[in-house]
Amino acid sequence: MLEVQGKRRYNGGIYLVLRESNMTRRRLVVGNWKMNGDHASSQKLLAEIVAGLPADTKTDVGVCPPAVYIAGLAATAAGRVHLGAQNVADQDAGAFTGEISAPMLKDIGCSLALVGHSERRAIYGETDALVAARYAKAIGHGVTPILCVGETLEERESDRTFKVIDDQIDAVMATSGVGSLRQAVIAYEPVWAIGTGRTASAEQAQEVHAYIRSKIAALDADVASTLQILYGGSVKADNAAALFSQPDVDGGLIGGASLDAASFLAICLAP
Repeated sequence: MLEVQGKRRYNGGIYLVLRESNMTRRRLVVGNWKMNGDHASSQKLLAEIVAGLPADTKTDVGVCPPAVYIAGLAATAAGRVHLGAQNVADQDAGAFTGEISAPMLKDIGCSLALVGHSERRAIYGETDALVAARYAKAIGHGVTPILCVGETLEERESDRTFKVIDDQIDAVMATSGVGSLRQAVIAYEPVWAIGTGRTASAEQAQEVHAYIRSKIAALDADVASTLQILYGGSVKADNAAALFSQPDVDGGLIGGASLDAASFLAICLAP
């Protein structure tokens, strides 16, 4: 249950600061391996992660390998680690060369899919509308989308962070509705902190996460109270605890550090 703790002003208006009076959200940490590794190294990395997770862990863990390795990792994941894709098609089937559909991902045991990662948006020109369509297909076929949102350094310095996030989330809400977030995750990834070594402070991350939860709560407070919002942006073993201690940070979307089992496990098991 969410309670209003106060109000915060920002460039475009006011948003509510909410307090969770009955914590119900589990922590979720997902590794994005990007375009790295081969068959042998992927098997080894996942096996080490699975072996290092205690049976009583309170953190749900997932990894998003390159798509060609997902099916082959199902046995190694052993039901302990969720497998995810780094993208998902906005179509079910047909003449869409190079795309991988949600039904195909579901068929090989993939339960998560990143949508709208900043690299997809910036390098491959994915628009908010296309991201919303990919998200809708994942939802429609029982694959949990991890909707990535976030601003560039230029957008942050011009006080447009919340406007950018509004646009990215609103496109999805217009297509799939707020109820779809019961089957989804949001990841806030400040673009200026991805692969740069720069990290948003715990307070900066919390401010944006609180804004996102408040935005969703204005549409449906129950959905907002259970929605997992992850932080993605140069999360490391030495800053994970501070980030994860924030009330609206429910885990992390981990890039480079997820390619080393010890580092990734330290993040997953951060107090």
